Amino acid sequence: MTIGAQARADSEPEPHRSAEAGNARVDSSRIPAGMSLRRHAARGTIVNSAFQLGLFGLGTAQRVVVAIWLTRADYGMWGILLAALIALTWIKNFGIADKYIQQSEPDQEVAFQKAFTIELGLSMAFFVVVCFALPVYAVAYGRPAMILPGIVLAISMPLTAFESPAWIAYRRLQYARQRALTFADPLTAFVLSITLAAAGFGYWGLVIGTVAGSLCGGLVCTITCPYRLRLRLDRATIKEYVHFSLPLVGFGLCGFVTLQGMMLVANTTVGLAGIGAIGLASNLTRTSDGIDTIISQTIYPAICAVAHRTEALAEAFVKSNRLALMWAMPAMVGIALFSGDIIHFVLGDRWRSAIGLIVVVALVAGFSQVGYNWAVFLRAVNNTRPIFIGALAQVVVFVLVTAPAMLTLGMTGYSIGLIAAALSQIFLRGYYMRRLFGGFSAFRQMARAVLPTLPPTALVLLMRAVSGGERSPARVVLELALYSVVAVGSTVLLERPLLRECVGYFRGIRPQKLFAVRGSEPQVRSSQA
Repeated sequence: MTIGAQARADSEPEPHRSAEAGNARVDSSRIPAGMSLRRHAARGTIVNSAFQLGLFGLGTAQRVVVAIWLTRADYGMWGILLAALIALTWIKNFGIADKYIQQSEPDQEVAFQKAFTIELGLSMAFFVVVCFALPVYAVAYGRPAMILPGIVLAISMPLTAFESPAWIAYRRLQYARQRALTFADPLTAFVLSITLAAAGFGYWGLVIGTVAGSLCGGLVCTITCPYRLRLRLDRATIKEYVHFSLPLVGFGLCGFVTLQGMMLVANTTVGLAGIGAIGLASNLTRTSDGIDTIISQTIYPAICAVAHRTEALAEAFVKSNRLALMWAMPAMVGIALFSGDIIHFVLGDRWRSAIGLIVVVALVAGFSQVGYNWAVFLRAVNNTRPIFIGALAQVVVFVLVTAPAMLTLGMTGYSIGLIAAALSQIFLRGYYMRRLFGGFSAFRQMARAVLPTLPPTALVLLMRAVSGGERSPARVVLELALYSVVAVGSTVLLERPLLRECVGYFRGIRPQKLFAVRGSEPQVRSSQA
């Protein structure tokens, strides 16, 4: 049953019918009566994206700045710790928050308490498993020093369960409140991690900063929670969550296999220094995923409210992905273009061997944004199986392409596997989104995203070819400014109708067109959202 059908059967107050929604009902517990769901979600996307951009920038700055004080071996150890713990999160990756957002129970306090109970239980189970698994990891990697910091770092997971009250504001589309509640965690981690790294604590500074951030975030969310934090559970709820989450557990397990397999192969072929280079390249490009995640998570509660309306979902999918690509593709091409300067002038020449890898990872990260938010739409329509299939494809690519290539070619092989994995994901996203919406083309979406990057890239390369000689900070700043201005201008020129529509939402003006550019998205003409 979709969320729309559940809302109609709900015993909450009669859902509000907005002028834009026609005869479709919207759960009134998700949005205040008298407010347009379309405009509220669009404004939330814009405002929330701007707010979260600062948080993701904070995280990116933290990962880059600490590299100034950490040795390559320290950075590699931190990469192994994160890989080990992140890979084990499949144990608790049941999509509890997503299912809580999707449900429409009459008593929302009880619904939250059930979700919180499951989240806390899974978080505690995660910590116990980590304590037993870390010695095994230490033997596999030959790094016994990772056991103690790994256990300390794992404490952050049970602490983050107490940040779940932020879900309440999320479900109500109270974006500013939700993000304000989640601000304490990254801010605390940022300040402490950089301070301790600069003081010579090495990777221990990152460990302590992360745990302190989780503790602070949990306290803030718990103190401000509108519901009582109470343990509550029943068999029917467990069955409902398992039905929704089983493919997501498979997704997490596949991620565990892929990531751990890659780390083990990398440890054998390129060592800690190579793992550190992979981690650095990933950290520099992680913002591309962050922007798409911001937009996708912002609209998730809104699309859950209209999950029974395919045209509205198609519009939201295409437009949200286009908005993310407007940022991600130019930003990642820019990182690839200026990777040598980032190493030489910011991080230091000891990272010079990672330049080629950064170029590949940045370009792959840009192209991988095509259809990146497909999972939230599949969750909204209660069809999580394709998400598991996508993760299974990643395992296949790793076994057949990445691992053999790394064993043969080292870091070059890793780049080849990364490209193969990205292409397989783009293909699968296009296939399943065509089945859901019809008319969507991932490759046309990709071409549309690349076009604005061509003029600024060509201009910068031309300047370098004509000028030659040594590169100075002033020259790099000039090229970067020129690239940014031309990239923004090209994006505005190509995406002017969509940007005008977004501005109209922010100002409260209803747009006249939904899709102004043909051939890059489903031909949806309904004005309902």
